[in-house]
Amino acid sequence: MKAPPNSVGGNPVYSSIDTTDLAQAAKLIQSVAGGPRPAVGGIKLGLEFFLAHGAPGVRYAFPVPVRATGVGFFLDLKLHDIPNTVAGGIRAVVELAPTYITIHASGGREMMKAAVEEAGAQAARLNVPRPKLLGVTVLTSLDRSDLEATGVDADPSDQVLRLAALAQESGLDGAICSPHEIAALRKKCGPTFVLMVPGIRPVGSAANDQKRAMTPRQAVDLGASHLVVGRPIYQAADPRAAAEAIAREAGVNDL
Repeated sequence: MKAPPNSVGGNPVYSSIDTTDLAQAAKLIQSVAGGPRPAVGGIKLGLEFFLAHGAPGVRYAFPVPVRATGVGFFLDLKLHDIPNTVAGGIRAVVELAPTYITIHASGGREMMKAAVEEAGAQAARLNVPRPKLLGVTVLTSLDRSDLEATGVDADPSDQVLRLAALAQESGLDGAICSPHEIAALRKKCGPTFVLMVPGIRPVGSAANDQKRAMTPRQAVDLGASHLVVGRPIYQAADPRAAAEAIAREAGVNDL
């Protein structure tokens, strides 16, 4: 399997740490990402965790020794505001050296351009790697009826393509999409555009609130860069074993 960018050993799986319990988050991250052979390619910390604990919580739960293994860090904040405010948000978190940060593509071209400019400038000032910015397109919990309720008269797949193209034109490095948009986005945006794909459920797992879910193998075969997996890992009796099984299902054989 071709190694996705910024993942350990070509492992595309990002474990979503969906808890605000700081000790539990630290234990889970150590379980799946610690040691000489991490079971995942990256860790995702989201808005709820960040609002609860901020930068100190990130440093505690995802410490330098764990990050030194090369595990990626996806800071999923989904920023969406006027350009100056979003740029300020990016400036505030670059010091944490995230691999990826999310912003809403629906915030528009100027907002995205401001975020891109500030990410590069602040990374240069702090002498840290520039975080890659990913555009949030259509949340995987939404279907056509949900979009229509917000005034968007389009299928989710069409809206994803529209917003992803705008994100790429605005300088973003990739996009968030459901598995069912991977092939179309690869065709439209090219092979280097990062596709971070939630809605991943291993064979036999419940879809829960993800209305457009797919298995790891299917998503990788379609060209996903990274697979975001939450409940099937963090709710498992043995999260590391669950992560390893999902990685193998995605085609990783050297765990």
